[in-house]
Parts: sequence; structure tokens; C-alpha cells
Amino acid sequence: MYVDNAAMQLIRWPKQFDTIVCGNIFGDILSDEASMLVGSLGMLPSASMGDEDSPGVFEPCHGSAPDIAGQDMANPLAMILSAAMMLRYDLDRAEESELIEKAVEAALDAGYRTADIKQEGDGCKLVGCKEMGDVVAELVTTVDATIEIA
Repeated sequence: MYVDNAAMQLIRWPKQFDTIVCGNIFGDILSDEASMLVGSLGMLPSASMGDEDSPGVFEPCHGSAPDIAGQDMANPLAMILSAAMMLRYDLDRAEESELIEKAVEAALDAGYRTADIKQEGDGCKLVGCKEMGDVVAELVTTVDATIEIA
């Protein structure tokens, strides 16, 4: 699939994609586009992977955001989901990865939002980086591993 068609398909029918493999330049463009489907770059994990014998690099799609460093404003979910990807793809720990993914979904379902995904009048609770991380960490211990992720 060519990148221009992938960009169109990503908007038209995003659920057809689980993983998109491409070079860095096109990956940057498609990941920025995909971030708007979920609300923010702060939600997107990323992996750079080679062959099976090499470890991957797992990180958020967004940059380091030095302008908000130390202010408890960053969205930690992309980093948390990147760690879940590392568990699944590098460490063969799919069950633990799924618990983290479900805990993130449960936190969002419970209405917790960092500033980048909070919408005025949505009735959700605005939290900082630390509280969002604490909520997800707590939910990892209580989430039901049998619940299907939407």
C-alpha cells in the first residue's frame, strides 16, 4: 500500500490497521494523523523493531515536551502503552501487556483525562501525569483480565 492511500484508509477505516510498518518519514506523518483519531499524540505508543533476535525500541510517538517538563502536565499513557508493547513483543509477556492495556482503557472509561485529551464540558476529571500514572497502576492490580478490549 502506498503512503497516500494508507493515509486515506487510516481515516476512512482505521480499525483495519493493527500495526503499520513503514520508514521513519512516512511513519512520522501517519502517526501524527493517527493521533487525532484517538485525541492526542500523548496516547500513541511506538516501536522500532528489527529482526527477532534484536531488542526493539519502545517509546511514545510524541517528543520529550521540554516546555512542560516538571509541571505534572504530560500524558503518561503513550509511555505506559509503549511498556505494554515491550512486554508483548520483546519479552513474550502478552498477559501482562493485556492487563496494562485494559487498565489504561479502564482509567479512560472512568473519566480520567490529562489536559491534552480533556474536552470542556465532557464531565471527565482533569488529572496530571502523576495521578494518571497512579490510577493506571492501581487498576492493573484490579482489572479483570477476561474483559474484552473494545
